[in-house]
Amino acid sequence: MDLAAGPVLDVLDLAGVVVFAASGALLAIRRGFDLIGLITLAAVTALGGGILRDLVIDAGVPFAFREARYPITALITALLVLPTQTWFDRLRRPVLVLDAAGLGLFSATGAVIASEAGLGAVAAVTLGVTTATGGGIARDVLAGEAPQVFRPDSVLYVIPATVGAIIVVVGHGADLSMSVVGTVGAALATAIRLAALRFGWRASLPRRWQ
Repeated sequence: MDLAAGPVLDVLDLAGVVVFAASGALLAIRRGFDLIGLITLAAVTALGGGILRDLVIDAGVPFAFREARYPITALITALLVLPTQTWFDRLRRPVLVLDAAGLGLFSATGAVIASEAGLGAVAAVTLGVTTATGGGIARDVLAGEAPQVFRPDSVLYVIPATVGAIIVVVGHGADLSMSVVGTVGAALATAIRLAALRFGWRASLPRRWQ
């Protein structure tokens, strides 16, 4: 990894923790959870995908348990959402926007870490997508909602994460700067997800056979 990639990767990873924790906290508020439920949902959303990523690549104890900054960041974010919730006239939109940002950030960092761990291209892309969607799926399940990634009425979710991860994997194969490639991958995945939300882009449904 290039010298600049380490700090940039850390920033992207922590940014993903912040936005996913905020999305989890906002969903908890919308669902009427108490303070413990809010903190739990924020932490699961922010850290779930990264924990799964670290377990898959056999990185030892997941970063979320080794680096106190990750759970602390999730906790602080969740607590900061409480006094600022009145700024939102409608909570559903900020939840979706934050979720899109987290999706992009974690798809990129997951793919970078998988690539640097020596995984092949397909495996690295898959793990990038898993990192990006794992926390969101756990969040929705705990909140008693069908995961966005599985709902037929949901706009593109996995596809933006896949695009972001592919950008990173291709850049890694071309020996490009991972700090630049990671940032571009995260931004592109977020942009595609936000565009899908704006224009209602959806994946086609499988055809039913009689």
